Amino acid sequence: MARVNPYDIGLDKNAANHTPLSPLSLLARSAYVYPQRIAIIHDGRRLTWSQVYTRCRRLGSALRRRGIGNGDTVAAMLPNIPAMYEAHFGVAMAGAVLNTLNTRLDAEAIAFMLGHGEAKVLLTDQEFSDTVAKALRLLPDKKILVIDVDDQDYRGEGERLGETEYENFLLQGDPEFAWRIPDDEWDAITLNYTSGTTGNPKGVVYHHRGAYLNAISNIVSWGMPPHAVYLWTLPMFHCNGWCFPWTMAANAGTNVCLRKVDAKMIFDLIRQHRVTHYCGAPIVHLALINAPAEWKQGIAHTVNCLVAGAAPPGAVIEGMQKMGFNITHVYGLTETYGPAAVCAKHPEWDALPLAEQVTLNGRQGVWYHMQQGMTVMDPATMEPVPWNGETMGEIMFRGNLTMKGYLKNPKATGEAFSGGWFHSGDLAVMHPDGYVKIKDRSKDIIISGGENISSLEVEDVLYRHPAVMAAAVVARPDPKWGETPCAFIELKPDAAPSAQEIIEFCRSRMAHFKVPTTVIFGPLPKTSTGKIQKFILRQQAKSASAIE
Repeated sequence: MARVNPYDIGLDKNAANHTPLSPLSLLARSAYVYPQRIAIIHDGRRLTWSQVYTRCRRLGSALRRRGIGNGDTVAAMLPNIPAMYEAHFGVAMAGAVLNTLNTRLDAEAIAFMLGHGEAKVLLTDQEFSDTVAKALRLLPDKKILVIDVDDQDYRGEGERLGETEYENFLLQGDPEFAWRIPDDEWDAITLNYTSGTTGNPKGVVYHHRGAYLNAISNIVSWGMPPHAVYLWTLPMFHCNGWCFPWTMAANAGTNVCLRKVDAKMIFDLIRQHRVTHYCGAPIVHLALINAPAEWKQGIAHTVNCLVAGAAPPGAVIEGMQKMGFNITHVYGLTETYGPAAVCAKHPEWDALPLAEQVTLNGRQGVWYHMQQGMTVMDPATMEPVPWNGETMGEIMFRGNLTMKGYLKNPKATGEAFSGGWFHSGDLAVMHPDGYVKIKDRSKDIIISGGENISSLEVEDVLYRHPAVMAAAVVARPDPKWGETPCAFIELKPDAAPSAQEIIEFCRSRMAHFKVPTTVIFGPLPKTSTGKIQKFILRQQAKSASAIE
């Protein structure tokens, strides 16, 4: 007779010993413990944790009163302002899913996301009213409740598009709204669209459990002390700001909002509010490194920063260290809630020459505390590569900080999770100390200023030009943006457009950050079957020094 495990008898889960994980509980705790501590600073405005909690409850209640609930999507086309922060909690309090839209995208892309995500509500800032208006016109049969957010810090042009304004909408909600944590922590909390190599963007779905755990992992893996002062240089639309809206609620710190990245303003805010932490792509750090020396005066406290979005050039890590900022390299993808790996530092590295420190800190590192695993494997055999720093394989993740999957795309979800690991598409080596280092990308994605650009999307536009016979787009290294699109074009007979004409053609048809900065004319290298050999073009792009 099989032995009965005594630990299985009378020790079941119940309400007293088991609660689903959700970042909503983090906000509630900070409002309870530190009600008068400043939670948000925006221009001259200050909001305490108690006030933020109340506003989020109002938002959740107002959405519920409009019939928004479980399974519904609320989209946000907003910069880093209080309303965007509050949406990360208020939407989930209603039981709905928040879809933060990339404010740099064109109307066609926004329309696709609103339609595919079946958005029922859209929060939008007047700065983006032109793009949003065009997107809504592309969805004439879709009824979306549009709510305008009138931000006091925006002084540009724009128009109201909605039936109500955000502050008035909040007044429709109950400040004592009895929201509840979902019964299942696997419930969706946010939707983030990522650029794919083919077709339309894929909708990455996050769950409450992952959002909670990465919020905590950001604190533990980075070593954030309580009550950090965090500057929002990273867009909250990007992987939900790498989960830092929830992180700062757990930290009971202060969120300093920033509508637009501006080097002088960043230094001014760091000095004024004694900012202790911020995040960003290499381009953000480069902007600070290359800023005039007088902008940096008067900052005597330690500033900690995370860099990710693209593998940072050694000059970034070295430049930040010389400036006195404590930089940490993290790595991840939209599918892993933003950062799911960190180049964990060792104290003995500090004694090494700066060049060696830069090399060590430039690696993608090891898995986050709340992730289960990260490794480099041969995607064909699913066997780990040798730890020799030379054998390339694909970076793979598994664990709590991995998406639920792609919305309405079971085929892509199945492929991404093949073999029980999430396939990142990034090629890397494993160093002898177990640290990962990216060497190349298996996907033709260009990462420019921390934003993903699909080479096929750019090529599709180029092929629309009447003079283009064939086109291929690859990444070209750029000291400012990390990478920029480089277009190789084979022209039709007797056609002779200029490079600038090609660039302007693209600028009129797509988001400007996706437009090639380099155009090179000539025959494209092809295989015997006519396939363009992009690996040859990548080598050429590395030596392309100017528009040709």
